[in-house]
Amino acid sequence: MYDDITESEESELSDWQLPLAFMKKRHTEPITGGNVVTQTWRMKERMKTVSVALVLCLNVGVDPPDVVKTTPCARLECWIDPLSMSAQKALDAIGGNLQKQYERWQPRARYKQSLDPTVEEVKKLCTSLRRNAKEERVLFHYNGHGVPRPTTNGEIWVFNKSYTQYIPLSVYDLQTWMGSPSIFVYDCSNAGLILESFENFSAQKVHERELAGINTHTLPKNQLPLPQPVKNCIQLAACSSNQLLPMNPELPADLFTSCLTTPIKIALRWFCYQKSSSLVSGITPELVDKIPGQLNDRRTPLGELNWIFTAVTDTIAWNSLPRDLFQKLFRQDLLVASLFRNFLLAERIMRSYNCTPISSPRLPQTYQHAMWQAWDLAVDICLSQLPALLQGKEYKHSPFFGEQLTAFQVWLTVGSDKRNPPEQLPIVLQVLLSQVHRLRALDLLGRFLDLGPWAVSLALSVGIFPYVLKLLQSSARELRPLLVFIWAKILAVDRSCQADLVKDHGHKYFLSVLADPFMPAEHRTMAAFVLAMIVHDYRNGQEAALQGNVIAICLEQLTDSHPLLRQWLALCLARVWTCFDAARWCGVRDSAHEKLYQLLTDHIPEVRASAVLALGTFIGNKTTEKTDHSTNIDHNVGMTLINVANDGSPIVRMELVVALYQLIQQFEGQFASVARQILEENECLDEQSLSIPPPVEPGGFVVVVSKPNGSVYDPEVNRRTSVNNSIRKPSVHRNHSQASLHNAYRIGLPLPVAGSPKAGSASDIIQTPNAAPHNSGNNWSSPTNASSNNWSLSSKALSKIFGASTNVYIQIWKIMLMLASDPSHEVKQLAHSLVNAINLKVTVTAKPRYLKDNRQTNSAPSSPVRNLVDEPVSEHEVELDIPIQIVRPVALRPGEPTPPARPQNPAPIGIGTNNVPHSYQFPRTRRIFDKGPVISSTLDDVSDISTTQNLKIATQFLEWSCKYFARSVMKLPEEMDPSSFVHREREWRFVRNSRVRHEAEDQIKRASASTLDDQIFINKNQGTPLVVKFHPYDPHIAVADKEGVCIWNWEQGGKMNYFTNQNPRNTKITSMDFMNAHDLPLLLTGSDDGCVRIWREYTSPMGDGLELVTAWQALSEMLPSSRGSGLVVDWEQESGMLLASGDVRAIRVWDTQREIKLQDIPTGADSCVTSLACDSVGRSLLIAGCGDGSVRLYDRRLTPLDSRVMTLREHSSWVVNVHLQKGGEGKIISASVSGDIRFWDPRFTESVKLINTIQNVQAMDVHQNAGLLACGSANQLISIYNLAGDTLSTIKYYEGFIGQRIGPINCLAFHPHRVHLAAGSTDSFLSIYSTDKKK
Repeated sequence: MYDDITESEESELSDWQLPLAFMKKRHTEPITGGNVVTQTWRMKERMKTVSVALVLCLNVGVDPPDVVKTTPCARLECWIDPLSMSAQKALDAIGGNLQKQYERWQPRARYKQSLDPTVEEVKKLCTSLRRNAKEERVLFHYNGHGVPRPTTNGEIWVFNKSYTQYIPLSVYDLQTWMGSPSIFVYDCSNAGLILESFENFSAQKVHERELAGINTHTLPKNQLPLPQPVKNCIQLAACSSNQLLPMNPELPADLFTSCLTTPIKIALRWFCYQKSSSLVSGITPELVDKIPGQLNDRRTPLGELNWIFTAVTDTIAWNSLPRDLFQKLFRQDLLVASLFRNFLLAERIMRSYNCTPISSPRLPQTYQHAMWQAWDLAVDICLSQLPALLQGKEYKHSPFFGEQLTAFQVWLTVGSDKRNPPEQLPIVLQVLLSQVHRLRALDLLGRFLDLGPWAVSLALSVGIFPYVLKLLQSSARELRPLLVFIWAKILAVDRSCQADLVKDHGHKYFLSVLADPFMPAEHRTMAAFVLAMIVHDYRNGQEAALQGNVIAICLEQLTDSHPLLRQWLALCLARVWTCFDAARWCGVRDSAHEKLYQLLTDHIPEVRASAVLALGTFIGNKTTEKTDHSTNIDHNVGMTLINVANDGSPIVRMELVVALYQLIQQFEGQFASVARQILEENECLDEQSLSIPPPVEPGGFVVVVSKPNGSVYDPEVNRRTSVNNSIRKPSVHRNHSQASLHNAYRIGLPLPVAGSPKAGSASDIIQTPNAAPHNSGNNWSSPTNASSNNWSLSSKALSKIFGASTNVYIQIWKIMLMLASDPSHEVKQLAHSLVNAINLKVTVTAKPRYLKDNRQTNSAPSSPVRNLVDEPVSEHEVELDIPIQIVRPVALRPGEPTPPARPQNPAPIGIGTNNVPHSYQFPRTRRIFDKGPVISSTLDDVSDISTTQNLKIATQFLEWSCKYFARSVMKLPEEMDPSSFVHREREWRFVRNSRVRHEAEDQIKRASASTLDDQIFINKNQGTPLVVKFHPYDPHIAVADKEGVCIWNWEQGGKMNYFTNQNPRNTKITSMDFMNAHDLPLLLTGSDDGCVRIWREYTSPMGDGLELVTAWQALSEMLPSSRGSGLVVDWEQESGMLLASGDVRAIRVWDTQREIKLQDIPTGADSCVTSLACDSVGRSLLIAGCGDGSVRLYDRRLTPLDSRVMTLREHSSWVVNVHLQKGGEGKIISASVSGDIRFWDPRFTESVKLINTIQNVQAMDVHQNAGLLACGSANQLISIYNLAGDTLSTIKYYEGFIGQRIGPINCLAFHPHRVHLAAGSTDSFLSIYSTDKKK
């Protein structure tokens, strides 16, 4: 419609400043927890290399026959020249040096050297190390520089005892001796052959095991030498299968070993051999060896280089390897991680000499990764200072880590959400070790984790967890906000960290933060969240937190002004004492429940829901025996909780159901007695045409119950209106629709609707499957009616049952029945399942016992009645009378004696010794010589009785609350980000609004010279229109009939959608309005049972976008009336206030932002309120039109009893509508059924103007800006007047060829801006009239 909106048009500031109602997270998303994703960052099994075999085959002084060495040639082995000393000394020295080089990486391993060994020595070495290592990893290092190259048959070479021959050693045997897990390092020419042979032999062994497993049934076990499986074996080879090792005399002969064990030394020497080294003058390999410092001291030049090298290689691996492979190689085993980091250097160095190291598992190529340039720069900067350092000058630390943090910060600041992860993340982990950069690194890490769960998972996969866990031991106050934020993000994604925190006493850190009054409320909130996660379903965490005095710390801050802190303090308390009596009694001593009461009236619904949850878990402990003291506390908490039953937020009422369930579960017997009392008072309800619908068994059966007066509650019998005064055996009927049953027995008691002419009888309410689904207006068996067939439960009707009893159980059960008729589906479903369980238990225990017989035979039955417990029942079940005296009654009330059982009748002939009464019916199938059925005499014998113990009454409010910390809290919301799509859409809507208002202004100017009788739309509505409402800016009009709402596009002339309002039968929609119409519109509907429902996406069909945002009981105790006004509402968008009245004696003011009732203003009238109007500017004046003809003015600033400031009584009949003019005059306009329209000045008690219009007025509306008013009559007439009283138009006929007379008018509505008038009549037609003809 407005595709031509240009950029030059601007939205008006007023639209941007209007608040939005029902657009919080609790309204726009389901109250469910996040998707639980199994975290893979934790290693399933951590390993440790405990044994190292160093096998050196050097044969110093003798070159192998298949290698022709150059002259000069690389000679250094472990940085020792073997020709500088005797052969044996050289061999021992090389072996000792190699062991020292490995010990730097794994000092606690068990090292064994095997120098120039034989096959037997290698076998003995390997088997002994594997035996001692058990399931841990063993390393096998092989140096074959003094023996021939490996063979293609999978053999390496060792010596004979006299060193006169080279003896082959099969890799197959080596696999067998070493077992797994193992790691192999091959430093020899053609090392790739060993790796290939190893993999071939591994596949061969797997195949042999499979064959041996298949043939186990043919050979004895002692003849099945199953080969050991080879798994978790890692291999590192110096070169590929067709390459020789480098012989450059500048390099060591064991270049590969040097890279793996002394990476910094060989990296610096290699740097000196490159052309780039000429940029650093005076640097030689000899000088490089003089770099001061220790490798493990990061403050020294050598230590800093080693630190940078670790960060660079870790970063290269994390950015190049798949995540699971990175975890396996770089996080599972410290020695393996070090060797693979150094292997990346070996690949870079050895490739420059045409030698390609290979590994198993294979790694992608990394020798050209960009991070190597950062390493070269760090080496360059360090070596450039070397001459000065040797002269004693101070060392300037490398800017490497600062620059990498800057790069990480740039990544966080610039770029889209769909970019690749930052490659500097592993470096941030390394920087946490530095006190210089730690604060900045933690800040950037927190900003990264704030991006979402994916960022948290990435950080954990890098290995951030042990670092941030260790930092909790720091006492630096400046780290507290950062660490609390980081841990909140981690625990929001992975709660398994709770055990680690308790084990390392990390919970004490968060207790100290929470107890620190100088910490900002945001950080204390995160500390409370972390503690709530630590104690969640974890007894060790609960005990540790309790010892840390967490309850007292939380209770002290419940009155804090920060709502999120109040919410999480309550949730933390709820989790601390869940199923933990010690914490509960600690709370009792601190009066925790009394301090939580004040949160039940908090302004924020989430805080109220958290308080209800905390009180529910407080009374939900069943681990100890009940005492009078604990019972009194439970009763006190229960009676306090029922005060929130009328809360405007469904999340609060859902938590109330769960909390009361904790109480009902513990006192099930007492609540069953209350339910039984309802059954006994059924006769009184029958006199008022009230009937108790039967409870529903888990299998979907309706239980037909014997009434106390002797009649049977059976739908079929009630429809035939025949009453059997004898006690009859209960029967069970299968219903067609489980959904129908759910609605039929949703509250335990159907009561008459206020204002309805007559409540339906039992036959009207319940029908059996045999009944035609459309014969009755109140048929509940039809699935199509399941959603709308509900009963309204008024407090007045309940009081007829319960009286004025102050009994705790009666009061709580009364509230539970009310919640079971809640307009919110989620609340209703929870409460219904609980009510149904109690009533089912009472019903089953109150009826005769079923017969138990599990026998299946083909013999002829002695009676054509099937077993009611073990076999399904047909729809045409035969009902038989059974004397109740043959079954022993069961006492239901505590202390009530069990009635005596009547002596049983003699057993029939042929039954044997069993005393089975003859009147019991046998099953249809029975074995010929069987004993017959068995009587079930106790409640425990009935296996299918549902109790509250196995119900699942729970919500996901806590899990949903946790999602707050999993989301980004730093990112600007989309609606506030000018570059976001959501913001641009919103700006478009506001520009559209401005254009509509400008177009309407032009139309209003023309209206003075035009008549308002051009029909621009007419169509027949689905039902009789009761309320019509124009959308202020979209070309939509909403038309409400009795049960639903139809949305029409009046501009295109088509129907967009129709949906049912889900209000109970015998109720109707009496009010409707658009909320947030300037932005994202919602549709408010009010029905005459006092319920308000808010709908989103009302132009979409049910299930395709249409959504019930919220629903609540805006008014309770609606009064019956022969002609009621139902529920009357007035919506103020500017303030977010909703005024509600109608068939009550008060006007209720709701704050929709807080979802709480602000005040009840007594009307002071003996009749209903028919219309409401208010001053949205001053927000103090409130006008109510009443059914007795009076117009009453109220000042909201005064106390409720003093708020009525004026009563205007000039109307003699029902006030149809009242209207308060906006602007300077601010006159009140009211109209009555008699046709008199009066203008009032709030300063005077008499009207200032009177306009007499048509008779029998049913609807009147005033155009806010055009100065027009319209009256619709039941006499099939619409008249339009100006404010001077002049008649502008009269509409009697529809336009068209036939020109049919319009029907009696039911409702009228002006468009808020345009000069359009909509009229709905009793003939179901909806027509719209305008001053402009339809284009």
